Amino acid sequence: MNTPRRLLVSLAALALSLTTACGGAQPAQDKTAEGQATAPAATGAFPVKVEHLYGTTEIKKKPERIVTIGLSDHEPVLALGHKPVGVVDWFQRTPFTDWPWTKDKWAGAEPTVLGLREDGVKMEKLLALKPDLIFAMYSGIQKANYDQLSKIAPVVAQPKGFDPYAAPWQEMTLLAGRALGQEDDAKKLITGIKDQFAQARKDNPQWAGKTAVAADSFKAGTYSAFQKGDPKSAFLAELGFTIPEQITKQAGKSNVAEFGSEGLNMLEVDRLVWLTTGKEPWERIKKDAVYKELKVAKEGRDLFLTYQDPPIGAALSFNTVLSIPYAIEQMVPQLKG
Repeated sequence: MNTPRRLLVSLAALALSLTTACGGAQPAQDKTAEGQATAPAATGAFPVKVEHLYGTTEIKKKPERIVTIGLSDHEPVLALGHKPVGVVDWFQRTPFTDWPWTKDKWAGAEPTVLGLREDGVKMEKLLALKPDLIFAMYSGIQKANYDQLSKIAPVVAQPKGFDPYAAPWQEMTLLAGRALGQEDDAKKLITGIKDQFAQARKDNPQWAGKTAVAADSFKAGTYSAFQKGDPKSAFLAELGFTIPEQITKQAGKSNVAEFGSEGLNMLEVDRLVWLTTGKEPWERIKKDAVYKELKVAKEGRDLFLTYQDPPIGAALSFNTVLSIPYAIEQMVPQLKG
């Protein structure tokens, strides 16, 4: 449900398909109902040039029709005061704009859903929107795909220097801010979120030096642990926890380390956070004979959360300047328990 996919372009099929690739308050900003900062719109800083994984992209004028094909790219764009006209739907939430941390930002507008995570982004839909800027930051987009999309509109690929889906939320926010002529606004948003993490660490010094892992299980006997570069583990790290290097090493360039019941000992940590689709996986995990013998399970140091209702898992998966305040609000009390 939550594993990102690489982005591929097929001109013959006229479709983009996603295949397995395995975020405080500022004085000059408005506030949403959730207390999240909203940056003002761009103020004529164009043209701008931004560097990313595949080189430099020039945006000659303020974009009016933004499309985001990265799974979470719409959120930093929204935080900076822009409503994308096209998006990719990661979690199939209806309506798309109904996430607690983005609902006020969309203010009733509904973007065109270009495709689902599993099915891919339909090129005909993208072309019909006539975009003047395409964000593909959290997409795993390949160079050939980038080149093809660049014939339609300027494309901003992922920040350089990171594996696919492993760029920190700060870098994603900064890159979006630069592309939208709002780098200073992006920096203010980042500072506000950093302050919230700092306060959470200050209020919970007991977490410093403790190990934590975010995990999932898609089917019986199959488990995934998210490496430190994955947004969910990065969130736990910013709360003060340490992500075991063994998991990151085993994951390699993927965002997850995958294993069967025989590898469950890797989850023997101080706090284990399961992010699943609901109670059925919870019961299945708890019944695993190997899992039941782990100290983290016996001592009740495991925490089971869902991607929907409440969407805490989705907030951690997005891990953006918009979703992080919600995730902190929801997660801190449960981690204390």
